[in-house]
Amino acid sequence: MSESPAEDRYSQRGVSSSKSEVHAVVDKLDHGLFPGAFCKVTEDSLTGNPDSCCVIHSDGAGTKSILGYLHYRETGDPGVFRGIAQDSIVMNVDDLACIGVTENIIISSTVNRNARNFPGEALAALIEGTEEFLATMRSLGVEIISGGGETADVGDLTGTVAVDSCAVAVMPRSQVLDNANIGPGLAIVGLSSTGQATYENVENSGIGSNGLTSARHEMLSPHYRETYPETLDPHTPNELAYCGPYRMNDTLPDSTLTVGQALLSPTRTYLPVVKVLLAEMRHAISGLVHCSGGGQTKCLRFGSGVKHVKDNLFPIPSLFRQIQRASDTTDREMHRVYNLGHRFEVFCEPKAADDVIAVANGFGIEAKVVGHTEPTENEDGANQLVIRRGETELAYALDE
Repeated sequence: MSESPAEDRYSQRGVSSSKSEVHAVVDKLDHGLFPGAFCKVTEDSLTGNPDSCCVIHSDGAGTKSILGYLHYRETGDPGVFRGIAQDSIVMNVDDLACIGVTENIIISSTVNRNARNFPGEALAALIEGTEEFLATMRSLGVEIISGGGETADVGDLTGTVAVDSCAVAVMPRSQVLDNANIGPGLAIVGLSSTGQATYENVENSGIGSNGLTSARHEMLSPHYRETYPETLDPHTPNELAYCGPYRMNDTLPDSTLTVGQALLSPTRTYLPVVKVLLAEMRHAISGLVHCSGGGQTKCLRFGSGVKHVKDNLFPIPSLFRQIQRASDTTDREMHRVYNLGHRFEVFCEPKAADDVIAVANGFGIEAKVVGHTEPTENEDGANQLVIRRGETELAYALDE
């Protein structure tokens, strides 16, 4: 399949929106005890208990850390890295939530930094941010334990800083939520990525920690290319590097946030919501999907013989509208890269949808039925996805 203009812009920045080359390798490997689960689940080699299982997951804040760096350099405020610490942790624990892990998680973080540009005060803010987030989760009954971490001074590898985490948990095999159970006849309830949850201190733009390389370059002006060359790959063509119309302190159109605040919104965790859902209505839930890499197409990888139909999505939040306007990215690619309004999906019995929505609303998070599942129309049984917004219909297949 030939690349669209938007995909070509991504590839010229060293980004793959589909990660097809990664899946070509990983999909051939052992998928663990529950091949259809959101995360790989292995035997419990830590305790040797045949009734339990182990899961280990690695992810990070990605290039969102560069936005934190830009804010730090322009304002002198290292506190921005508290949010970057949260980004890295949430990208791990919310994936674990999709297999039913909501407590007793051990987290360890790795910070790769250029010590000249990322000094001790910024590192201290990262560590403080980790502890603050873990304390907030504990207050909500979600036990995440800090296992320490590593700080590596690798100025030859990065001009700024990279923040990554690894999460480990052991759980009973009987409690694993297996997305292989996603089939036809289910409601898809989307949990909004915007607004302000009861456990958040500020309004959230909904950006999460995906697609930030493109969002950063498409939104921010050449000022950042000229002033902070350490924040970009020198092989990126100038016309694709910080080619947007905004400075970080500019007001985001149709929003109460500045552009910088919107791009830096800490990634929302849905762990507290999932903990209540699994405690109160686990029997009615067939699967959970964290709409991270792959955006609104992430669900394609889960279930068997399923046609996912999303025909009642949230209105596209302001930040995503401005990214699309600045980049001229197609609707098709926007839905593949960004969450566009909801970053977590609950696949449940239709009669349970109102109860799922009520639980999310109890945490100040808007939720609604965004779609449903039907039997696939593919003769080979491959999953399908159809997204409908007004007169627009977008169809996706797993092998794209």
